[in-house]
Amino acid sequence: MAKLKLGAIQDDKPVKMTFELPASTHRDLLAYAEAIGQETGQTITDPSRLIAPMLLRFMSTDRAFIKMRRSAPHLSRRNHEPHMAIAESDKTS
Repeated sequence: MAKLKLGAIQDDKPVKMTFELPASTHRDLLAYAEAIGQETGQTITDPSRLIAPMLLRFMSTDRAFIKMRRSAPHLSRRNHEPHMAIAESDKTS
């Protein structure tokens, strides 16, 4: 099997958000949770736990966003400490 972009899911203090997903995206999220389980041996009973690590991975690999963040002080991680803590914990996994 090909290596997935996400590894084991970190435990972190969450910030509650509510949003809707298209049914097809939810089905894909369920399938991804199953694939992670097969790859890591970690059972993901709540696939919504994958959303934050997926968003973090997406934002941390978006070159345009990284460049923009560096050049725009108001987008600096220093102004958004919770994001910095999450992003830093993601780097260690």
